[in-house]
Amino acid sequence: MKRRQFAHISSLALGGHLLGQDKSSTPKKLLSLGLVTDIHYADKPQRGSRAYRDSLAKAKEFSALFKEKKPNAIVSLGDLVDAAPTVDEELSYLKKIVPIMNEPGIPCHYVLGNHCVDTLTKEEFFKHAKTASKSGHYSFDVNGVHLVILDACYTKDLKHYGRNNSQWNDPNMPPEEIAWLKKDLEENKLPTLVFAHQRLDLPPEHSYAIKQCLEVRKILEHSKNVLAVFQGHSHKNELTVINKIPYCTLSAVIEGKGAENNSYSILEVFDNQTAILNGYRKQADREFKS
Repeated sequence: MKRRQFAHISSLALGGHLLGQDKSSTPKKLLSLGLVTDIHYADKPQRGSRAYRDSLAKAKEFSALFKEKKPNAIVSLGDLVDAAPTVDEELSYLKKIVPIMNEPGIPCHYVLGNHCVDTLTKEEFFKHAKTASKSGHYSFDVNGVHLVILDACYTKDLKHYGRNNSQWNDPNMPPEEIAWLKKDLEENKLPTLVFAHQRLDLPPEHSYAIKQCLEVRKILEHSKNVLAVFQGHSHKNELTVINKIPYCTLSAVIEGKGAENNSYSILEVFDNQTAILNGYRKQADREFKS
């Protein structure tokens, strides 16, 4: 199991110089996070490129690495399980994948994905996933870094996803959550990481985009503290920089059969406003500087 060769991101694209150019001082690591997205575990046959059952073995691999490396927390960026026709069946998926996610003995934070709450309600997901929080959106601080978890699992009429009302191509954030985000960031002075399942960097009419993304991006930009945004949903490695904020889309665990098609990472944040994403298997490496 080897990490991909480091892929430098240009200082022009990220609006700053790359980490390591100033050799006069060594930055101090503030925290590290284990990151995964779109595991989509389900006990059903492979469909297209999605090898549902293989996600258990893939999860065992990255959980073993997280247990060894001991990041401060694990963040799963949505779609922990795939949709199921019944509540009992979807709960059975959770009961198999959650113990593996908890094996490292590290706090695990789940961003809600549309498949997490396709058949299940949010309350049922939180209960059985044994999450670090019981809310879809919240924030917390770790070692001088502010982390924000967002929830765009709402219908266009702003009802919570659950009981088969979700639309993968029409995710929304209600005004109350957007107002909370604005207040949260206004009161925060720490370097900030933002986590979402659906994408914030695309035009609102795009299938993968949160429909209120323009409003949310303005709030993030106004804060002046957002180091990077991490997201999933579209299953691919992508990086977009909008008004100096990097929006990093992570590669999905579910895509492809076998360990060689796994995808996960460890994010390290330093006290000089820089961060490094160390990618494993199919996940690309990234480097960020505010």
